[in-house]
Amino acid sequence: MSFAGVRNAMDQYSRNAVQTGVESASPHRLIQMLMEGALGKIAAAKGNMERGEIQAKGDQIGSAISILEGLKTSLDKEKGGEIAQNLEELYLYMERRLIEAHTGNDTAILDEVSDLLRHIKEAWDAIGDHAEAGEPAA
Repeated sequence: MSFAGVRNAMDQYSRNAVQTGVESASPHRLIQMLMEGALGKIAAAKGNMERGEIQAKGDQIGSAISILEGLKTSLDKEKGGEIAQNLEELYLYMERRLIEAHTGNDTAILDEVSDLLRHIKEAWDAIGDHAEAGEPAA
Protein backbone atom coordinates (compact mmCIF):
# COMPACT_ATOMS: atom_id res chain seq x y z
CA MET A 1 0.00 0.00 0.00
CA SER A 2 1.34 3.43 -0.90
CA PHE A 3 1.88 6.23 1.59
CA ALA A 4 -1.19 8.00 0.21
CA GLY A 5 -3.24 4.84 0.72
CA VAL A 6 -2.02 4.48 4.29
CA ARG A 7 -2.77 8.14 4.94
CA ASN A 8 -6.27 7.75 3.51
CA ALA A 9 -6.92 4.70 5.69
CA MET A 10 -5.66 6.53 8.79
CA ASP A 11 -7.85 9.53 8.01
CA GLN A 12 -10.89 7.27 7.62
CA TYR A 13 -10.09 5.49 10.90
CA SER A 14 -9.72 8.84 12.66
CA ARG A 15 -13.08 10.10 11.34
CA ASN A 16 -14.81 6.89 12.45
CA ALA A 17 -13.19 7.01 15.90
CA VAL A 18 -14.29 10.61 16.40
CA GLN A 19 -17.82 9.86 15.22
CA THR A 20 -18.06 6.89 17.59
CA GLY A 21 -16.70 9.02 20.44
CA VAL A 22 -19.21 11.78 19.76
CA GLU A 23 -22.15 9.38 19.56
CA SER A 24 -21.38 7.84 22.95
CA ALA A 25 -20.18 10.99 24.77
CA SER A 26 -22.00 12.79 27.54
CA PRO A 27 -22.78 16.50 27.04
CA HIS A 28 -19.89 17.28 29.41
CA ARG A 29 -17.50 15.16 27.36
CA LEU A 30 -18.69 16.78 24.11
CA ILE A 31 -17.65 20.19 25.43
CA GLN A 32 -14.28 18.74 26.42
CA MET A 33 -13.89 17.32 22.93
CA LEU A 34 -14.69 20.70 21.37
CA MET A 35 -12.12 22.42 23.56
CA GLU A 36 -9.52 19.76 22.74
CA GLY A 37 -10.32 20.19 19.07
CA ALA A 38 -9.92 23.97 19.21
CA LEU A 39 -6.61 23.65 21.04
CA GLY A 40 -5.41 21.19 18.40
CA LYS A 41 -6.45 23.49 15.56
CA ILE A 42 -4.67 26.44 17.16
CA ALA A 43 -1.50 24.38 17.65
CA ALA A 44 -1.66 23.23 14.02
CA ALA A 45 -2.18 26.83 12.87
CA LYS A 46 0.91 27.88 14.80
CA GLY A 47 2.96 25.20 13.06
CA ASN A 48 1.53 26.24 9.70
CA MET A 49 2.32 29.87 10.48
CA GLU A 50 5.90 29.05 11.43
CA ARG A 51 6.37 27.08 8.19
CA GLY A 52 4.78 29.78 6.03
CA GLU A 53 1.86 27.57 5.01
CA ILE A 54 -0.66 30.34 4.52
CA GLN A 55 -3.65 28.33 3.23
CA ALA A 56 -3.30 25.62 5.87
CA LYS A 57 -2.92 28.27 8.59
CA GLY A 58 -6.12 29.95 7.47
CA ASP A 59 -7.97 26.63 7.37
CA GLN A 60 -6.88 25.73 10.90
CA ILE A 61 -7.74 29.15 12.31
CA GLY A 62 -11.11 29.04 10.55
CA SER A 63 -11.80 25.64 12.11
CA ALA A 64 -10.80 26.91 15.56
CA ILE A 65 -13.17 29.86 15.18
CA SER A 66 -15.97 27.50 14.12
CA ILE A 67 -15.38 25.39 17.22
CA LEU A 68 -15.47 28.50 19.42
CA GLU A 69 -18.79 29.38 17.76
CA GLY A 70 -20.05 25.92 18.72
CA LEU A 71 -18.92 26.42 22.30
CA LYS A 72 -20.60 29.81 22.34
CA THR A 73 -23.92 28.48 21.07
CA SER A 74 -23.84 25.66 23.61
CA LEU A 75 -24.03 28.13 26.48
CA ASP A 76 -27.29 28.11 28.45
CA LYS A 77 -27.61 31.76 29.38
CA GLU A 78 -30.75 31.17 31.44
CA LYS A 79 -29.20 28.59 33.71
CA GLY A 80 -25.64 29.86 33.39
CA GLY A 81 -26.36 33.48 34.19
CA GLU A 82 -23.31 35.68 34.61
CA ILE A 83 -20.86 32.81 34.07
CA ALA A 84 -22.40 31.99 30.69
CA GLN A 85 -22.37 35.67 29.72
CA ASN A 86 -18.69 35.98 30.69
CA LEU A 87 -17.82 32.85 28.73
CA GLU A 88 -19.64 34.17 25.68
CA GLU A 89 -17.65 37.40 25.85
CA LEU A 90 -14.42 35.45 26.30
CA TYR A 91 -15.18 33.23 23.30
CA LEU A 92 -15.90 36.36 21.21
CA TYR A 93 -12.61 37.86 22.36
CA MET A 94 -10.75 34.68 21.40
CA GLU A 95 -12.38 34.69 17.95
CA ARG A 96 -11.28 38.30 17.39
CA ARG A 97 -7.75 37.49 18.54
CA LEU A 98 -7.55 34.49 16.21
CA ILE A 99 -8.47 36.75 13.30
CA GLU A 100 -5.77 39.20 14.41
CA ALA A 101 -3.25 36.34 14.67
CA HIS A 102 -4.13 35.25 11.16
CA THR A 103 -3.91 38.67 9.56
CA GLY A 104 -0.79 39.67 11.50
CA ASN A 105 0.93 36.27 11.35
CA ASP A 106 1.41 36.52 15.12
CA THR A 107 2.17 33.29 16.98
CA ALA A 108 2.11 35.11 20.33
CA ILE A 109 -1.61 35.75 19.88
CA LEU A 110 -2.16 32.06 19.14
CA ASP A 111 -0.34 31.27 22.40
CA GLU A 112 -2.54 33.77 24.26
CA VAL A 113 -5.74 32.20 22.95
CA SER A 114 -4.47 28.70 23.71
CA ASP A 115 -3.66 29.71 27.28
CA LEU A 116 -7.11 31.22 27.79
CA LEU A 117 -8.86 28.17 26.37
CA ARG A 118 -6.63 25.80 28.35
CA HIS A 119 -7.65 27.56 31.60
CA ILE A 120 -11.33 27.20 30.73
CA LYS A 121 -10.80 23.55 29.83
CA GLU A 122 -8.99 22.85 33.11
CA ALA A 123 -11.97 24.26 35.03
CA TRP A 124 -14.37 22.26 32.87
CA ASP A 125 -12.31 19.11 33.42
CA ALA A 126 -12.41 19.67 37.20
CA ILE A 127 -16.19 19.92 37.09
CA GLY A 128 -16.28 16.56 35.33
CA ASP A 129 -13.99 14.98 37.92
CA HIS A 130 -16.33 16.11 40.70
CA ALA A 131 -19.45 15.02 38.83
CA GLU A 132 -18.05 11.55 38.19
CA ALA A 133 -17.12 11.21 41.87
CA GLY A 134 -20.62 12.31 42.91
CA GLU A 135 -19.28 15.44 44.63
CA PRO A 136 -20.56 18.97 44.24
CA ALA A 137 -18.22 21.17 42.20
CA ALA A 138 -16.37 23.77 44.26
